[in-house]
Amino acid sequence: MSDVITANGRHLISERQPLVSAFCGTLIWAITATIALALVAMILGAPIAQANGHPAFATPIYKAFSFVCHQIPERSFHLAGYKFAVCSRCTGLYSGFALAALIYPIVRSLRQTETPSILWLFLATVPLVIDFSLGYFSIWQNNHASRFATGALLGSVAVFYILPGLIELGSKIRLKKKATLDASP
Repeated sequence: MSDVITANGRHLISERQPLVSAFCGTLIWAITATIALALVAMILGAPIAQANGHPAFATPIYKAFSFVCHQIPERSFHLAGYKFAVCSRCTGLYSGFALAALIYPIVRSLRQTETPSILWLFLATVPLVIDFSLGYFSIWQNNHASRFATGALLGSVAVFYILPGLIELGSKIRLKKKATLDASP
């Protein structure tokens, strides 16, 4: 975690974790949140397009998401009589990620690149694994709500690991580019 220490009117940044520029953090956050929202819009847009007679628009969306999701109709939410582009668990993952990405700047600074303890990511995974396992071994029949909720939990927690990494990467690329420009004659 970065600390700003004031000494005799001077601002010093501790060496534990450097802060990145506000512009870089804001840009990375805006891009990430926009992409996350666009993915959720596509998930919802596919059945709407299909229902309104636009299969040429819906088919590529279903096809693109077929690479990351099984798309089993019985495990998917439906809208206007057509299944979402992903199953209910994946809908939760994408929705949770998008919502957490939107509120991220309210929860923590876009200038910090330190991630929480990895324990939190594992703890967020536990309900999803339990829900999946109980259904897989026919101990308990999971449903759309449990799949969505466990996916949303994991997706929302994942933001606090992915976004700091992207911000740090963006900052390093920016610094490398700046160093290259400064070094050129």
